[in-house]
Amino acid sequence: MLHRMIAEVKESTGHTVRLTSLALAAAVGLFITTCFLCAAAFVAVLQHYGLVAACLTGAAIFFVVTLIAAISYMVRKRAVAKHAPRPAEAARSAAQSLLADPMLLASGLQVVRMIGIKRLIPILAVGGLALGLLVRGQMADEAEPAE
Repeated sequence: MLHRMIAEVKESTGHTVRLTSLALAAAVGLFITTCFLCAAAFVAVLQHYGLVAACLTGAAIFFVVTLIAAISYMVRKRAVAKHAPRPAEAARSAAQSLLADPMLLASGLQVVRMIGIKRLIPILAVGGLALGLLVRGQMADEAEPAE
């Protein structure tokens, strides 16, 4: 169980780092390309129409590039959120796999035999209370709107 959780964290972290580095490289390349294109457009417009028109053309080019970047970011963010598993589903799946594990059930029976049922009831009550508080906290987090 713990190995699987660590593997999932490693995988998601590696995926995030790769995506971030690719996005950074693309952004730097796009910025340099845009700067050269804007400089060329500025010089061409400056020669034909004057300084004010050239400055407005440069501003318009950067505005269009910013809109394209913002729209692509929002589309990518929605696509990732759509394909990502919901926390409640992941927790439910993990709980079901834990209850189906025969090793866990066998060790639970060993604990009951060692401690005794009369001593185990207060421990289970405290554990149930803690689990209830944990689930309530997760449900409150899910109720909050995400960015």
